[in-house]
Formats: sequence, structure tokens, C-alpha cells
Amino acid sequence: MKINRNFDNLVPNYLFADVARKTNEFAAAHPEKEIIRLGIGDVTLPLAPIVVAAMKKGCEDLLHKETFKGYPEYEGYDFVREAIAGYYGSFGVTVHADEIFVSDGAKSDCGNLPDIFAQDNTVLVTDPVYPVYVDANLMAGRNIIYAPSCKENNFLAMPDENVKADIIYLCSPNNPTGAAYSADQLAVWVDYALKNDAILLYDAAYEAFIEDGSPRSIFAVDGARQCAIELCSLSKTAGFTGTRCGYTVIPKELKRDGHSLHELWYRRQATKFNGVSWPVQCAAAEVFGREGLQQIRENLEYYKQNAKIISDALDELGIYYTGGKNSPYIWMECPGGMGSWEFFDYLLQNAAVVGTPGEGFGKSGKGFFRLTSFNSREKTLEAVGRIKNLLK
Repeated sequence: MKINRNFDNLVPNYLFADVARKTNEFAAAHPEKEIIRLGIGDVTLPLAPIVVAAMKKGCEDLLHKETFKGYPEYEGYDFVREAIAGYYGSFGVTVHADEIFVSDGAKSDCGNLPDIFAQDNTVLVTDPVYPVYVDANLMAGRNIIYAPSCKENNFLAMPDENVKADIIYLCSPNNPTGAAYSADQLAVWVDYALKNDAILLYDAAYEAFIEDGSPRSIFAVDGARQCAIELCSLSKTAGFTGTRCGYTVIPKELKRDGHSLHELWYRRQATKFNGVSWPVQCAAAEVFGREGLQQIRENLEYYKQNAKIISDALDELGIYYTGGKNSPYIWMECPGGMGSWEFFDYLLQNAAVVGTPGEGFGKSGKGFFRLTSFNSREKTLEAVGRIKNLLK
């Protein structure tokens, strides 16, 4: 018996495990200090009331023989997919309900979609990068190349025509940098994918935070239906981080190597995935109704205001950053030329504030640091006050 030795290529400790270890050690050594966490991007506000009511109704259905539900459809119930298609239509993008697959989250789909591609494909990711894109493909033994995002390009990497890639991961608004591509920039990526017969795996998990007119879907770009798969999540849109629900859109006309990628993904899901539970899908459908959208926007505005509080403070301090607008993330340059982990320790030891070292997201994250807007207003204001007192 042999194990998958591709796991040897992974970083031994997951980034957030190291952050948690250092934070816990500090807490144990300084029980008198209140630690404020602006690191991991988990939501803190409760689910919208209409969503909870729908989930309760879904649970009640399971109590009665007449309304009981067993295994769900692999691609999700029609009423949920139709609600998602209607949501796309609300911002001017046409996606058909039968092109949508409901899942337990974008993270799972980001890691699982490569199942339908050959091992010898070359994967391109922008750096800094959400670790799942890299780790899932390292586990499969694929070659990974990087498009550096940096201060010079405002952390919005663009394709190099001299580089050949087969699978391309893009995230906009980006995790961790918060930067969002313009329509013109995404058009360049789509053209690159078409020229290289490549597939764009487009992570739109933070599309609901966009407020400046940047595209909220890759399918707003001409030609994307011939080269792109879009993944999205209700984790940040509607607070489903613990509830788990997302969706992936694969156009019916998207083909490679003589095969429909939509059909391949359906076959994969039918083999390895049994669908999302009835109560969760009931709740998810309500997210996209008129009342649901109004209720989740209240939470989104709360997080956006927290992001503005943080970014305004960095403006006051004269610190370069991306994000803060269109995103719950603020990607700041470490002051005084400090390294990412050096600044992590400095901020923790002197202000008891926790963020995420940019270096943990890739080589191009060196010297940068991620803060998030997902804490309470009170804690965000307190953390910003501590940071300003420390760095002014």
C-alpha cells in the first residue's frame, strides 16, 4: 500500500493553523489582554430572519410523511436553481437554471472541479492566492505556475502571452487582496483563455460586495461562456459559513476535447456528492427573494462600513492598501518595511490585534497583511484605534 506522495508537496501547516497557534500562545501568556481578531474571514452576524424561517419550515417538512424528502437532486432542486438564475438576471447577466449546480460551498467546488481535467494540465493561479487553488492541484500532482500580483499592478495580475496555461483560477473581488478586476481586464483574461483553449475557474464568492460597477460575474464578459466556469458561495453573501451552500455555473455549450464539461461535472457529482439537504436549499432559495435580498444587504452594508472604517484609518496613516471597497478584505502594506510574520507578531504583542500574514498566501504576499471586516462594529473601532495609536 502506498499513499499519495503528492501530499509531500504541501506546506506542512495550514496558514490559519499557524495564526491560531500563535494567537493561543499569546492569549495563554497574557490572559489580561482582550484579543481582537481581524484575521480569518468568518462572518459574525446571524442569518437573515426569512432564511431561518425557511430552514425551520424545511425541517418541519421532514417530520411529516407527506412532505418528507430523501436524497436531493445532484444538481439541486429546480426552485433553488431558478432563484439563482433570477438573481443573475437582476444584475444583467443571463444564466440558465439548468446550467447551475447547487453544492455545499465554493471551497469544495474549487477543489473538486479539477477532477474532470487530466493530471497533465498546467494550472495558473495569481499570487497571492487562496490556498485551496494551489493545494487541491498539488494533491493531484499538477504543475502550477504563478502570475504575480504586486503593488505595481495594484494586485491585479494580468496574463503573459508567452505563458501557456490550461486551467486558470481567478478570484474577483480577490481573496486575500480585496482587489476587483474591471470589465476590460477580465476581457483580456477571457481572450487569453480562448487563445490557449484554457478553462477559467472564476471564483465570484465576494460578488455581493461590489459597489463600483465592476463585473459581478465572468459571464458579463463576451466570450466567457466558451471558456469559463463560475463558482459562487452563500458564505459571505448570506452568512452561510456554517450552514454550507454554494453554486457553480457551467454553460451547456462549454466543451473541451470533444466533451461537455457540464455533463462531466454532473457525472462527477453523481458519483461523489449526494447533494445539499432540503432545509438548507429551502433557506438558500429565500436568499434570492425580494425580502431575502433586502435582509442580507443589511448585513453586507454592516461589513462594508467596517471595511471603510479600517481603510479610512489606513488612509489617515498613509499606508498603501487594496480592498476595503468591493470587498470585506483590506490588504495593507506592512509599515516600516516589516515582513508579514514580523508585523503579525508586532501587532499581536503591542496591540493584541490579529490579522493574517500576507506571506501565507504566496511569495507575492511578502511584506503585506490582510485584515477583515467581519468583526463587530465595536471591536472593529477598538482595533482600529489600537492600530492607529501603535503606528501613528
